[in-house]
Amino acid sequence: MLKINPQKIEGNWRSGYALDIHTISSTPAGVNEAGHTVFDTVRSPIGELLYKLKYNADMTVADEIIATAVNFLSPHRAKFNLIIPVPPSSFRKVPPVITLANGIGARLSIPVVECVTTTRPPTQLKGVTDLEERKKLLTGLYAVDTRGTEGKNVLLFDDLFRSGATMNAITDLLIRVGKVSSVRALTITRTRSNQ
Repeated sequence: MLKINPQKIEGNWRSGYALDIHTISSTPAGVNEAGHTVFDTVRSPIGELLYKLKYNADMTVADEIIATAVNFLSPHRAKFNLIIPVPPSSFRKVPPVITLANGIGARLSIPVVECVTTTRPPTQLKGVTDLEERKKLLTGLYAVDTRGTEGKNVLLFDDLFRSGATMNAITDLLIRVGKVSSVRALTITRTRSNQ
């Protein structure tokens, strides 16, 4: 089992946690042959595994991430009866959020429902640091299929928490349109800053 340092994440959900911080440090280490600055990045143990899954499609690390999340969630299992993954913002050969959500759901015997979809191609929010601009980009971006959401206690799941803008927008939608009873949030890691 991975050693983690759970971090509270604030938003309009009832309660939320990231299992750990994503990067511990990132220092410039020079310039590569393309003229881009390269960094020497130190990640938390679970942050390193998430990086391998997300950017290298390394499925061998998924089980350890899932087991760590299940261990953290097990004492709170009675608080939710549906897991809803945040839809991916870009195509990946191995979609980390869906892969991990399905693994967590299977181990906890909780249905995972991909009922939140995008209404248009999502703009990558990673480079947008202005919170108001992020909110504008998120307006109307998500839709929810309400079949099976009414009255449910939801665990909204994502891999990485940055500003919370995406998860807040989806939480509002789930409450207002999906008529869920409650939303709790879990991410595998969180960034050191909210930008």
